[in-house]
Amino acid sequence: MKTDINFRHLYYFWVVANEGGITRAAERLGLAVQTVSSQLTLLEQSLGKTLFAQQGRRLVLTEAGRLALGYADQIFLLGEQMQEALNEFDSGRTRLTVGISDSLPKLSAYRMLEAATRMERPVRIVCYEDQFEALLADLALHKLDVVLTDREVRAGATLKVFSHQLFDSEMVVVGAPALAARYGGAGDAFPGNLNSAPFLLPARNNALRGKIDEWFVQHHVRPDVVGEFEDNALLNTFGRRGLGLFFAPAALADDVAEQFGAVQVGLVPTVREQFYMISSDRKIMHPAVEAILAGSQKGGAAA
Repeated sequence: MKTDINFRHLYYFWVVANEGGITRAAERLGLAVQTVSSQLTLLEQSLGKTLFAQQGRRLVLTEAGRLALGYADQIFLLGEQMQEALNEFDSGRTRLTVGISDSLPKLSAYRMLEAATRMERPVRIVCYEDQFEALLADLALHKLDVVLTDREVRAGATLKVFSHQLFDSEMVVVGAPALAARYGGAGDAFPGNLNSAPFLLPARNNALRGKIDEWFVQHHVRPDVVGEFEDNALLNTFGRRGLGLFFAPAALADDVAEQFGAVQVGLVPTVREQFYMISSDRKIMHPAVEAILAGSQKGGAAA
């Protein structure tokens, strides 16, 4: 059975639920208590569900009410974002809301977004950092325009999202100058000279970690793992202080050297890291997303 929802009534419900009662909601809305109460009744009748139950002198959400509130939160959050986007449009800027996986190197995130910063129409980039799964959920709810990450969405996922590989890069082992000088042997010395070398590695839930561990095994290298990090920026900060060697994308080697003072110890061409942009299923693609994809195709996927 199709129900035509009155969104004004739904908004009153949302305000009542967030304010914790009809009286406070009426004050916020500038309406009479009786008006808000009657609108709630009309909403419940149209939905065929009771959304609130009286508990003493308080109104509490029913199970149906909690379910409805979850959807109302999404609807009115999108409404707020639409208003913000329209305000941005009037200011001459395009808004791009980006989720950045907490395992993604920050320098990589910048490179992936760089094309958007060069658009003819200025772009305001709003970035949020979180775990991969949480960002995908927000993308599916259209709270985000794209997600930047170091992994693609697995095949068979129920979410209607798409993985775009923007670039991939072989890795290099780098370290602070003193540490790099100690372990930076020439020629055939690498990587055998890394035995017992102190290393800072990504946490085991990171997509790159398994590849690194496999490379160590293949080359009979037994590193001294002095630190494991979920946050790549924190790993690089420890690396800058000389606490251990670490891996970095070769495509970003110059940036890593400039920002963290890291010196290359050796090239690891068989360990590659991929970088992806995840977008939702939309008929009209965000212009900044189009620019990012075009920039990756122009620059080539590999580095």
